[in-house]
Amino acid sequence: MGAGFTEVEFGTHQVAVPTGGYYDRFRMNPDLDEVAKDPAAGNIDFLRRIPKSLVTSRIGPVWSPNFYYRSSSVQLLFLARLARLRAALPMPLEPLRPLPSHGLAALTFFSYHVCDNDPYNEVSVAVVVRRPGTGGSHSLELARMLRRRAYVAHVLALPVDTDIARARGVHGYQLPKWLADIELDIGSKVRARIRARDGAPDLSLEAPLPEVHTIAPQSRLGTTTMIHLVDGTWHQTTVQSNTLAFAQRMLPKGVAISRHGGPISQLLGGLGASTLVRMDVVKDAQLVLNMPRPLKALDRT
Repeated sequence: MGAGFTEVEFGTHQVAVPTGGYYDRFRMNPDLDEVAKDPAAGNIDFLRRIPKSLVTSRIGPVWSPNFYYRSSSVQLLFLARLARLRAALPMPLEPLRPLPSHGLAALTFFSYHVCDNDPYNEVSVAVVVRRPGTGGSHSLELARMLRRRAYVAHVLALPVDTDIARARGVHGYQLPKWLADIELDIGSKVRARIRARDGAPDLSLEAPLPEVHTIAPQSRLGTTTMIHLVDGTWHQTTVQSNTLAFAQRMLPKGVAISRHGGPISQLLGGLGASTLVRMDVVKDAQLVLNMPRPLKALDRT
């Protein structure tokens, strides 16, 4: 065990966490009055209204939901070839298509600065899918998603850069996580990159930072629902968001993406991700990650 780290039990697994960090101190059940004393956590009124409870999971009882007190992210939304998206999705999931021959794929870099299981970074490649049980126009469904900020996706890759984040994602959620080196910096420009643990480059991006809007807490709430299999049964995992500072550009200019042949680069290439249609930069947000719940609508198909 390296200096500054403590080995803790997560289900039947042993993982290393920062000594004296949030996980070491609170084991996912924080004293919010203590968290509020941490200047890095900011205002946590939004999270105070969401109770935690001890719930059953595939690795034993866990406290849920998981709180992310300060986070940032950059998301690139691409048009991708419909045939390739369908081939990448398990049945009966269906890509949401804004055009007859194209669906949507999202590449997202996340940086979780203060959270219940300590700071870490993450990269997601996901396909935007139809909400189970929905029929009718794809365009109208997409418009409703955008208006309500309520998105539905299937995640194809979700690498992270800490042991506890990988263990929670793989063993608690059965999500496609592995360890990688990940960086995200939102300064005068947006810079992000992911590398393999041996240093081999995978993908990097650089873009001008659009004008950032700072807004009142709880004035821009949203929900992302991940649909995935847990032990062979369809589940949905919801992430609630309270965005505090953000920027958005349609058909953004000056976005430089370098693909170096690693797994994320290969995945985007295999999806035929081509035209960049939107860039979302979140400079500050709070997130609430819930445990997976059975999705009966799909189990009936």
